[in-house]
Amino acid sequence: MKTTRRQFMIYSASGLATLSLAQQAQAQALIAETEPQAVALGYKALATAVDKAKFPKYVDGQVCSNCQLYVSKSPEAGACAIFPGKLVAGPAWCNAWVKKA
Repeated sequence: MKTTRRQFMIYSASGLATLSLAQQAQAQALIAETEPQAVALGYKALATAVDKAKFPKYVDGQVCSNCQLYVSKSPEAGACAIFPGKLVAGPAWCNAWVKKA
């Protein structure tokens, strides 16, 4: 089967788009709880794991997905102004949590 110029262009464009998306996904990985900034802010991937004695500001129901600083990328994760270049888990929490207006 012979590939036409049009098919070649379509396949090339879709391949470049896939490569671009893969690079974006790598650039925006989920932040780890062990990263220095995450540790400093008490970031936990699951809000229910927050040490309430260490972070008395935490109240049940506060999660990244209902924080003003959270911008959703998907139901599971989103971007946060506090952690540039990284994604945070939707059900996570950190000490910078602010109620959505």
